[in-house]
Amino acid sequence: MLRKLFLFTLSLVAFASLNAQNLQLHFDPRHAFYGDDVAAKNYLTATFEMFKPDAWGSTFMFVDFDFNGDKRNIGLVYAEIARAFKIKDFALMPHLEYNGGLGTGFSIPSSYLAGAQYPFKLGNFFMGTYLAYKLNAFTELSHDVQWTLTWNSAFPNSKVSLAGFLDLWTENKNRATGEGGKKLILLSEPQVWYNFTPNFAIGSE
Repeated sequence: MLRKLFLFTLSLVAFASLNAQNLQLHFDPRHAFYGDDVAAKNYLTATFEMFKPDAWGSTFMFVDFDFNGDKRNIGLVYAEIARAFKIKDFALMPHLEYNGGLGTGFSIPSSYLAGAQYPFKLGNFFMGTYLAYKLNAFTELSHDVQWTLTWNSAFPNSKVSLAGFLDLWTENKNRATGEGGKKLILLSEPQVWYNFTPNFAIGSE
């Protein structure tokens, strides 16, 4: 799993805006919870996140910087960038995405996705879902499928907002040879935020 098992989070910009950039600072206590088998130390992660709709669709991206290296330097950088294309009033939007990153002395295998996205509103929640073909650039290429659901909500007359995503995808069990068939991976990161001001929130992920 590339992202966090459990986090206490601090966000410097609230999530309430649908067209915004935000900077988040996370404290990751996975070493305290799970020991050396999972992480050698507790560390901070800084995240820059952006969502920008426009006349032709929307762009979403984030970059994580894990300060888990020697002397608390950056030990890992991971990024995702996605573009959805609007076709007049057609409900489905073509979706293209790239995922990848670098660590100290290694790289995270890149993933390339192409599929269709459907944005919708459910009560106070702005939702989005897409289904995509996913090419994982392992030593032996892995041809896979991914389904994603995202949500974002700011409740009326409340300082609490909710956000998050759920990913479900397949990939080769053996990344080196492709042998042994596929495995199914589920990853979800729900977030809850208390917005002290329109530009500052504290919460957990």
